[in-house]
Amino acid sequence: MNKVYEFLKKAETYYLATDENGQPRVRPFGTIHVYEDKLYIQTGKTKDVAKQIVANPKVEICAMSGDEWIRLSGTLAMDDRVEVQESMLDAYPSLRNMYTTGPDGNTAVFYFKEGTATISSFSHEPEKIQL
Repeated sequence: MNKVYEFLKKAETYYLATDENGQPRVRPFGTIHVYEDKLYIQTGKTKDVAKQIVANPKVEICAMSGDEWIRLSGTLAMDDRVEVQESMLDAYPSLRNMYTTGPDGNTAVFYFKEGTATISSFSHEPEKIQL
């Protein structure tokens, strides 16, 4: 999992694909975090992307770094704990201008319950990593 985290952190921007009633929705993301040996992402509770993940937690992430790209497919689960939300915002302090934590806050954090990442390149065989 650390290799997946390091790849996405280095890429800085990844693209998250969700499903909205059978229609794929893809958007850029930048938050990636490890807490208690789980890989987390963050968004706003009221955003469409959060609602889409709750409705269908199967997602895919894609990013490029140098001549390699990663695809991460898996299932997300929401984690409502304040300490996880705080840890995420501590890792991305600029988000504190937009997001608040706690039961009345607008921060949603999701972790990969399971997932498979593939790091590929035209110069080497794909490397599969199980989360």
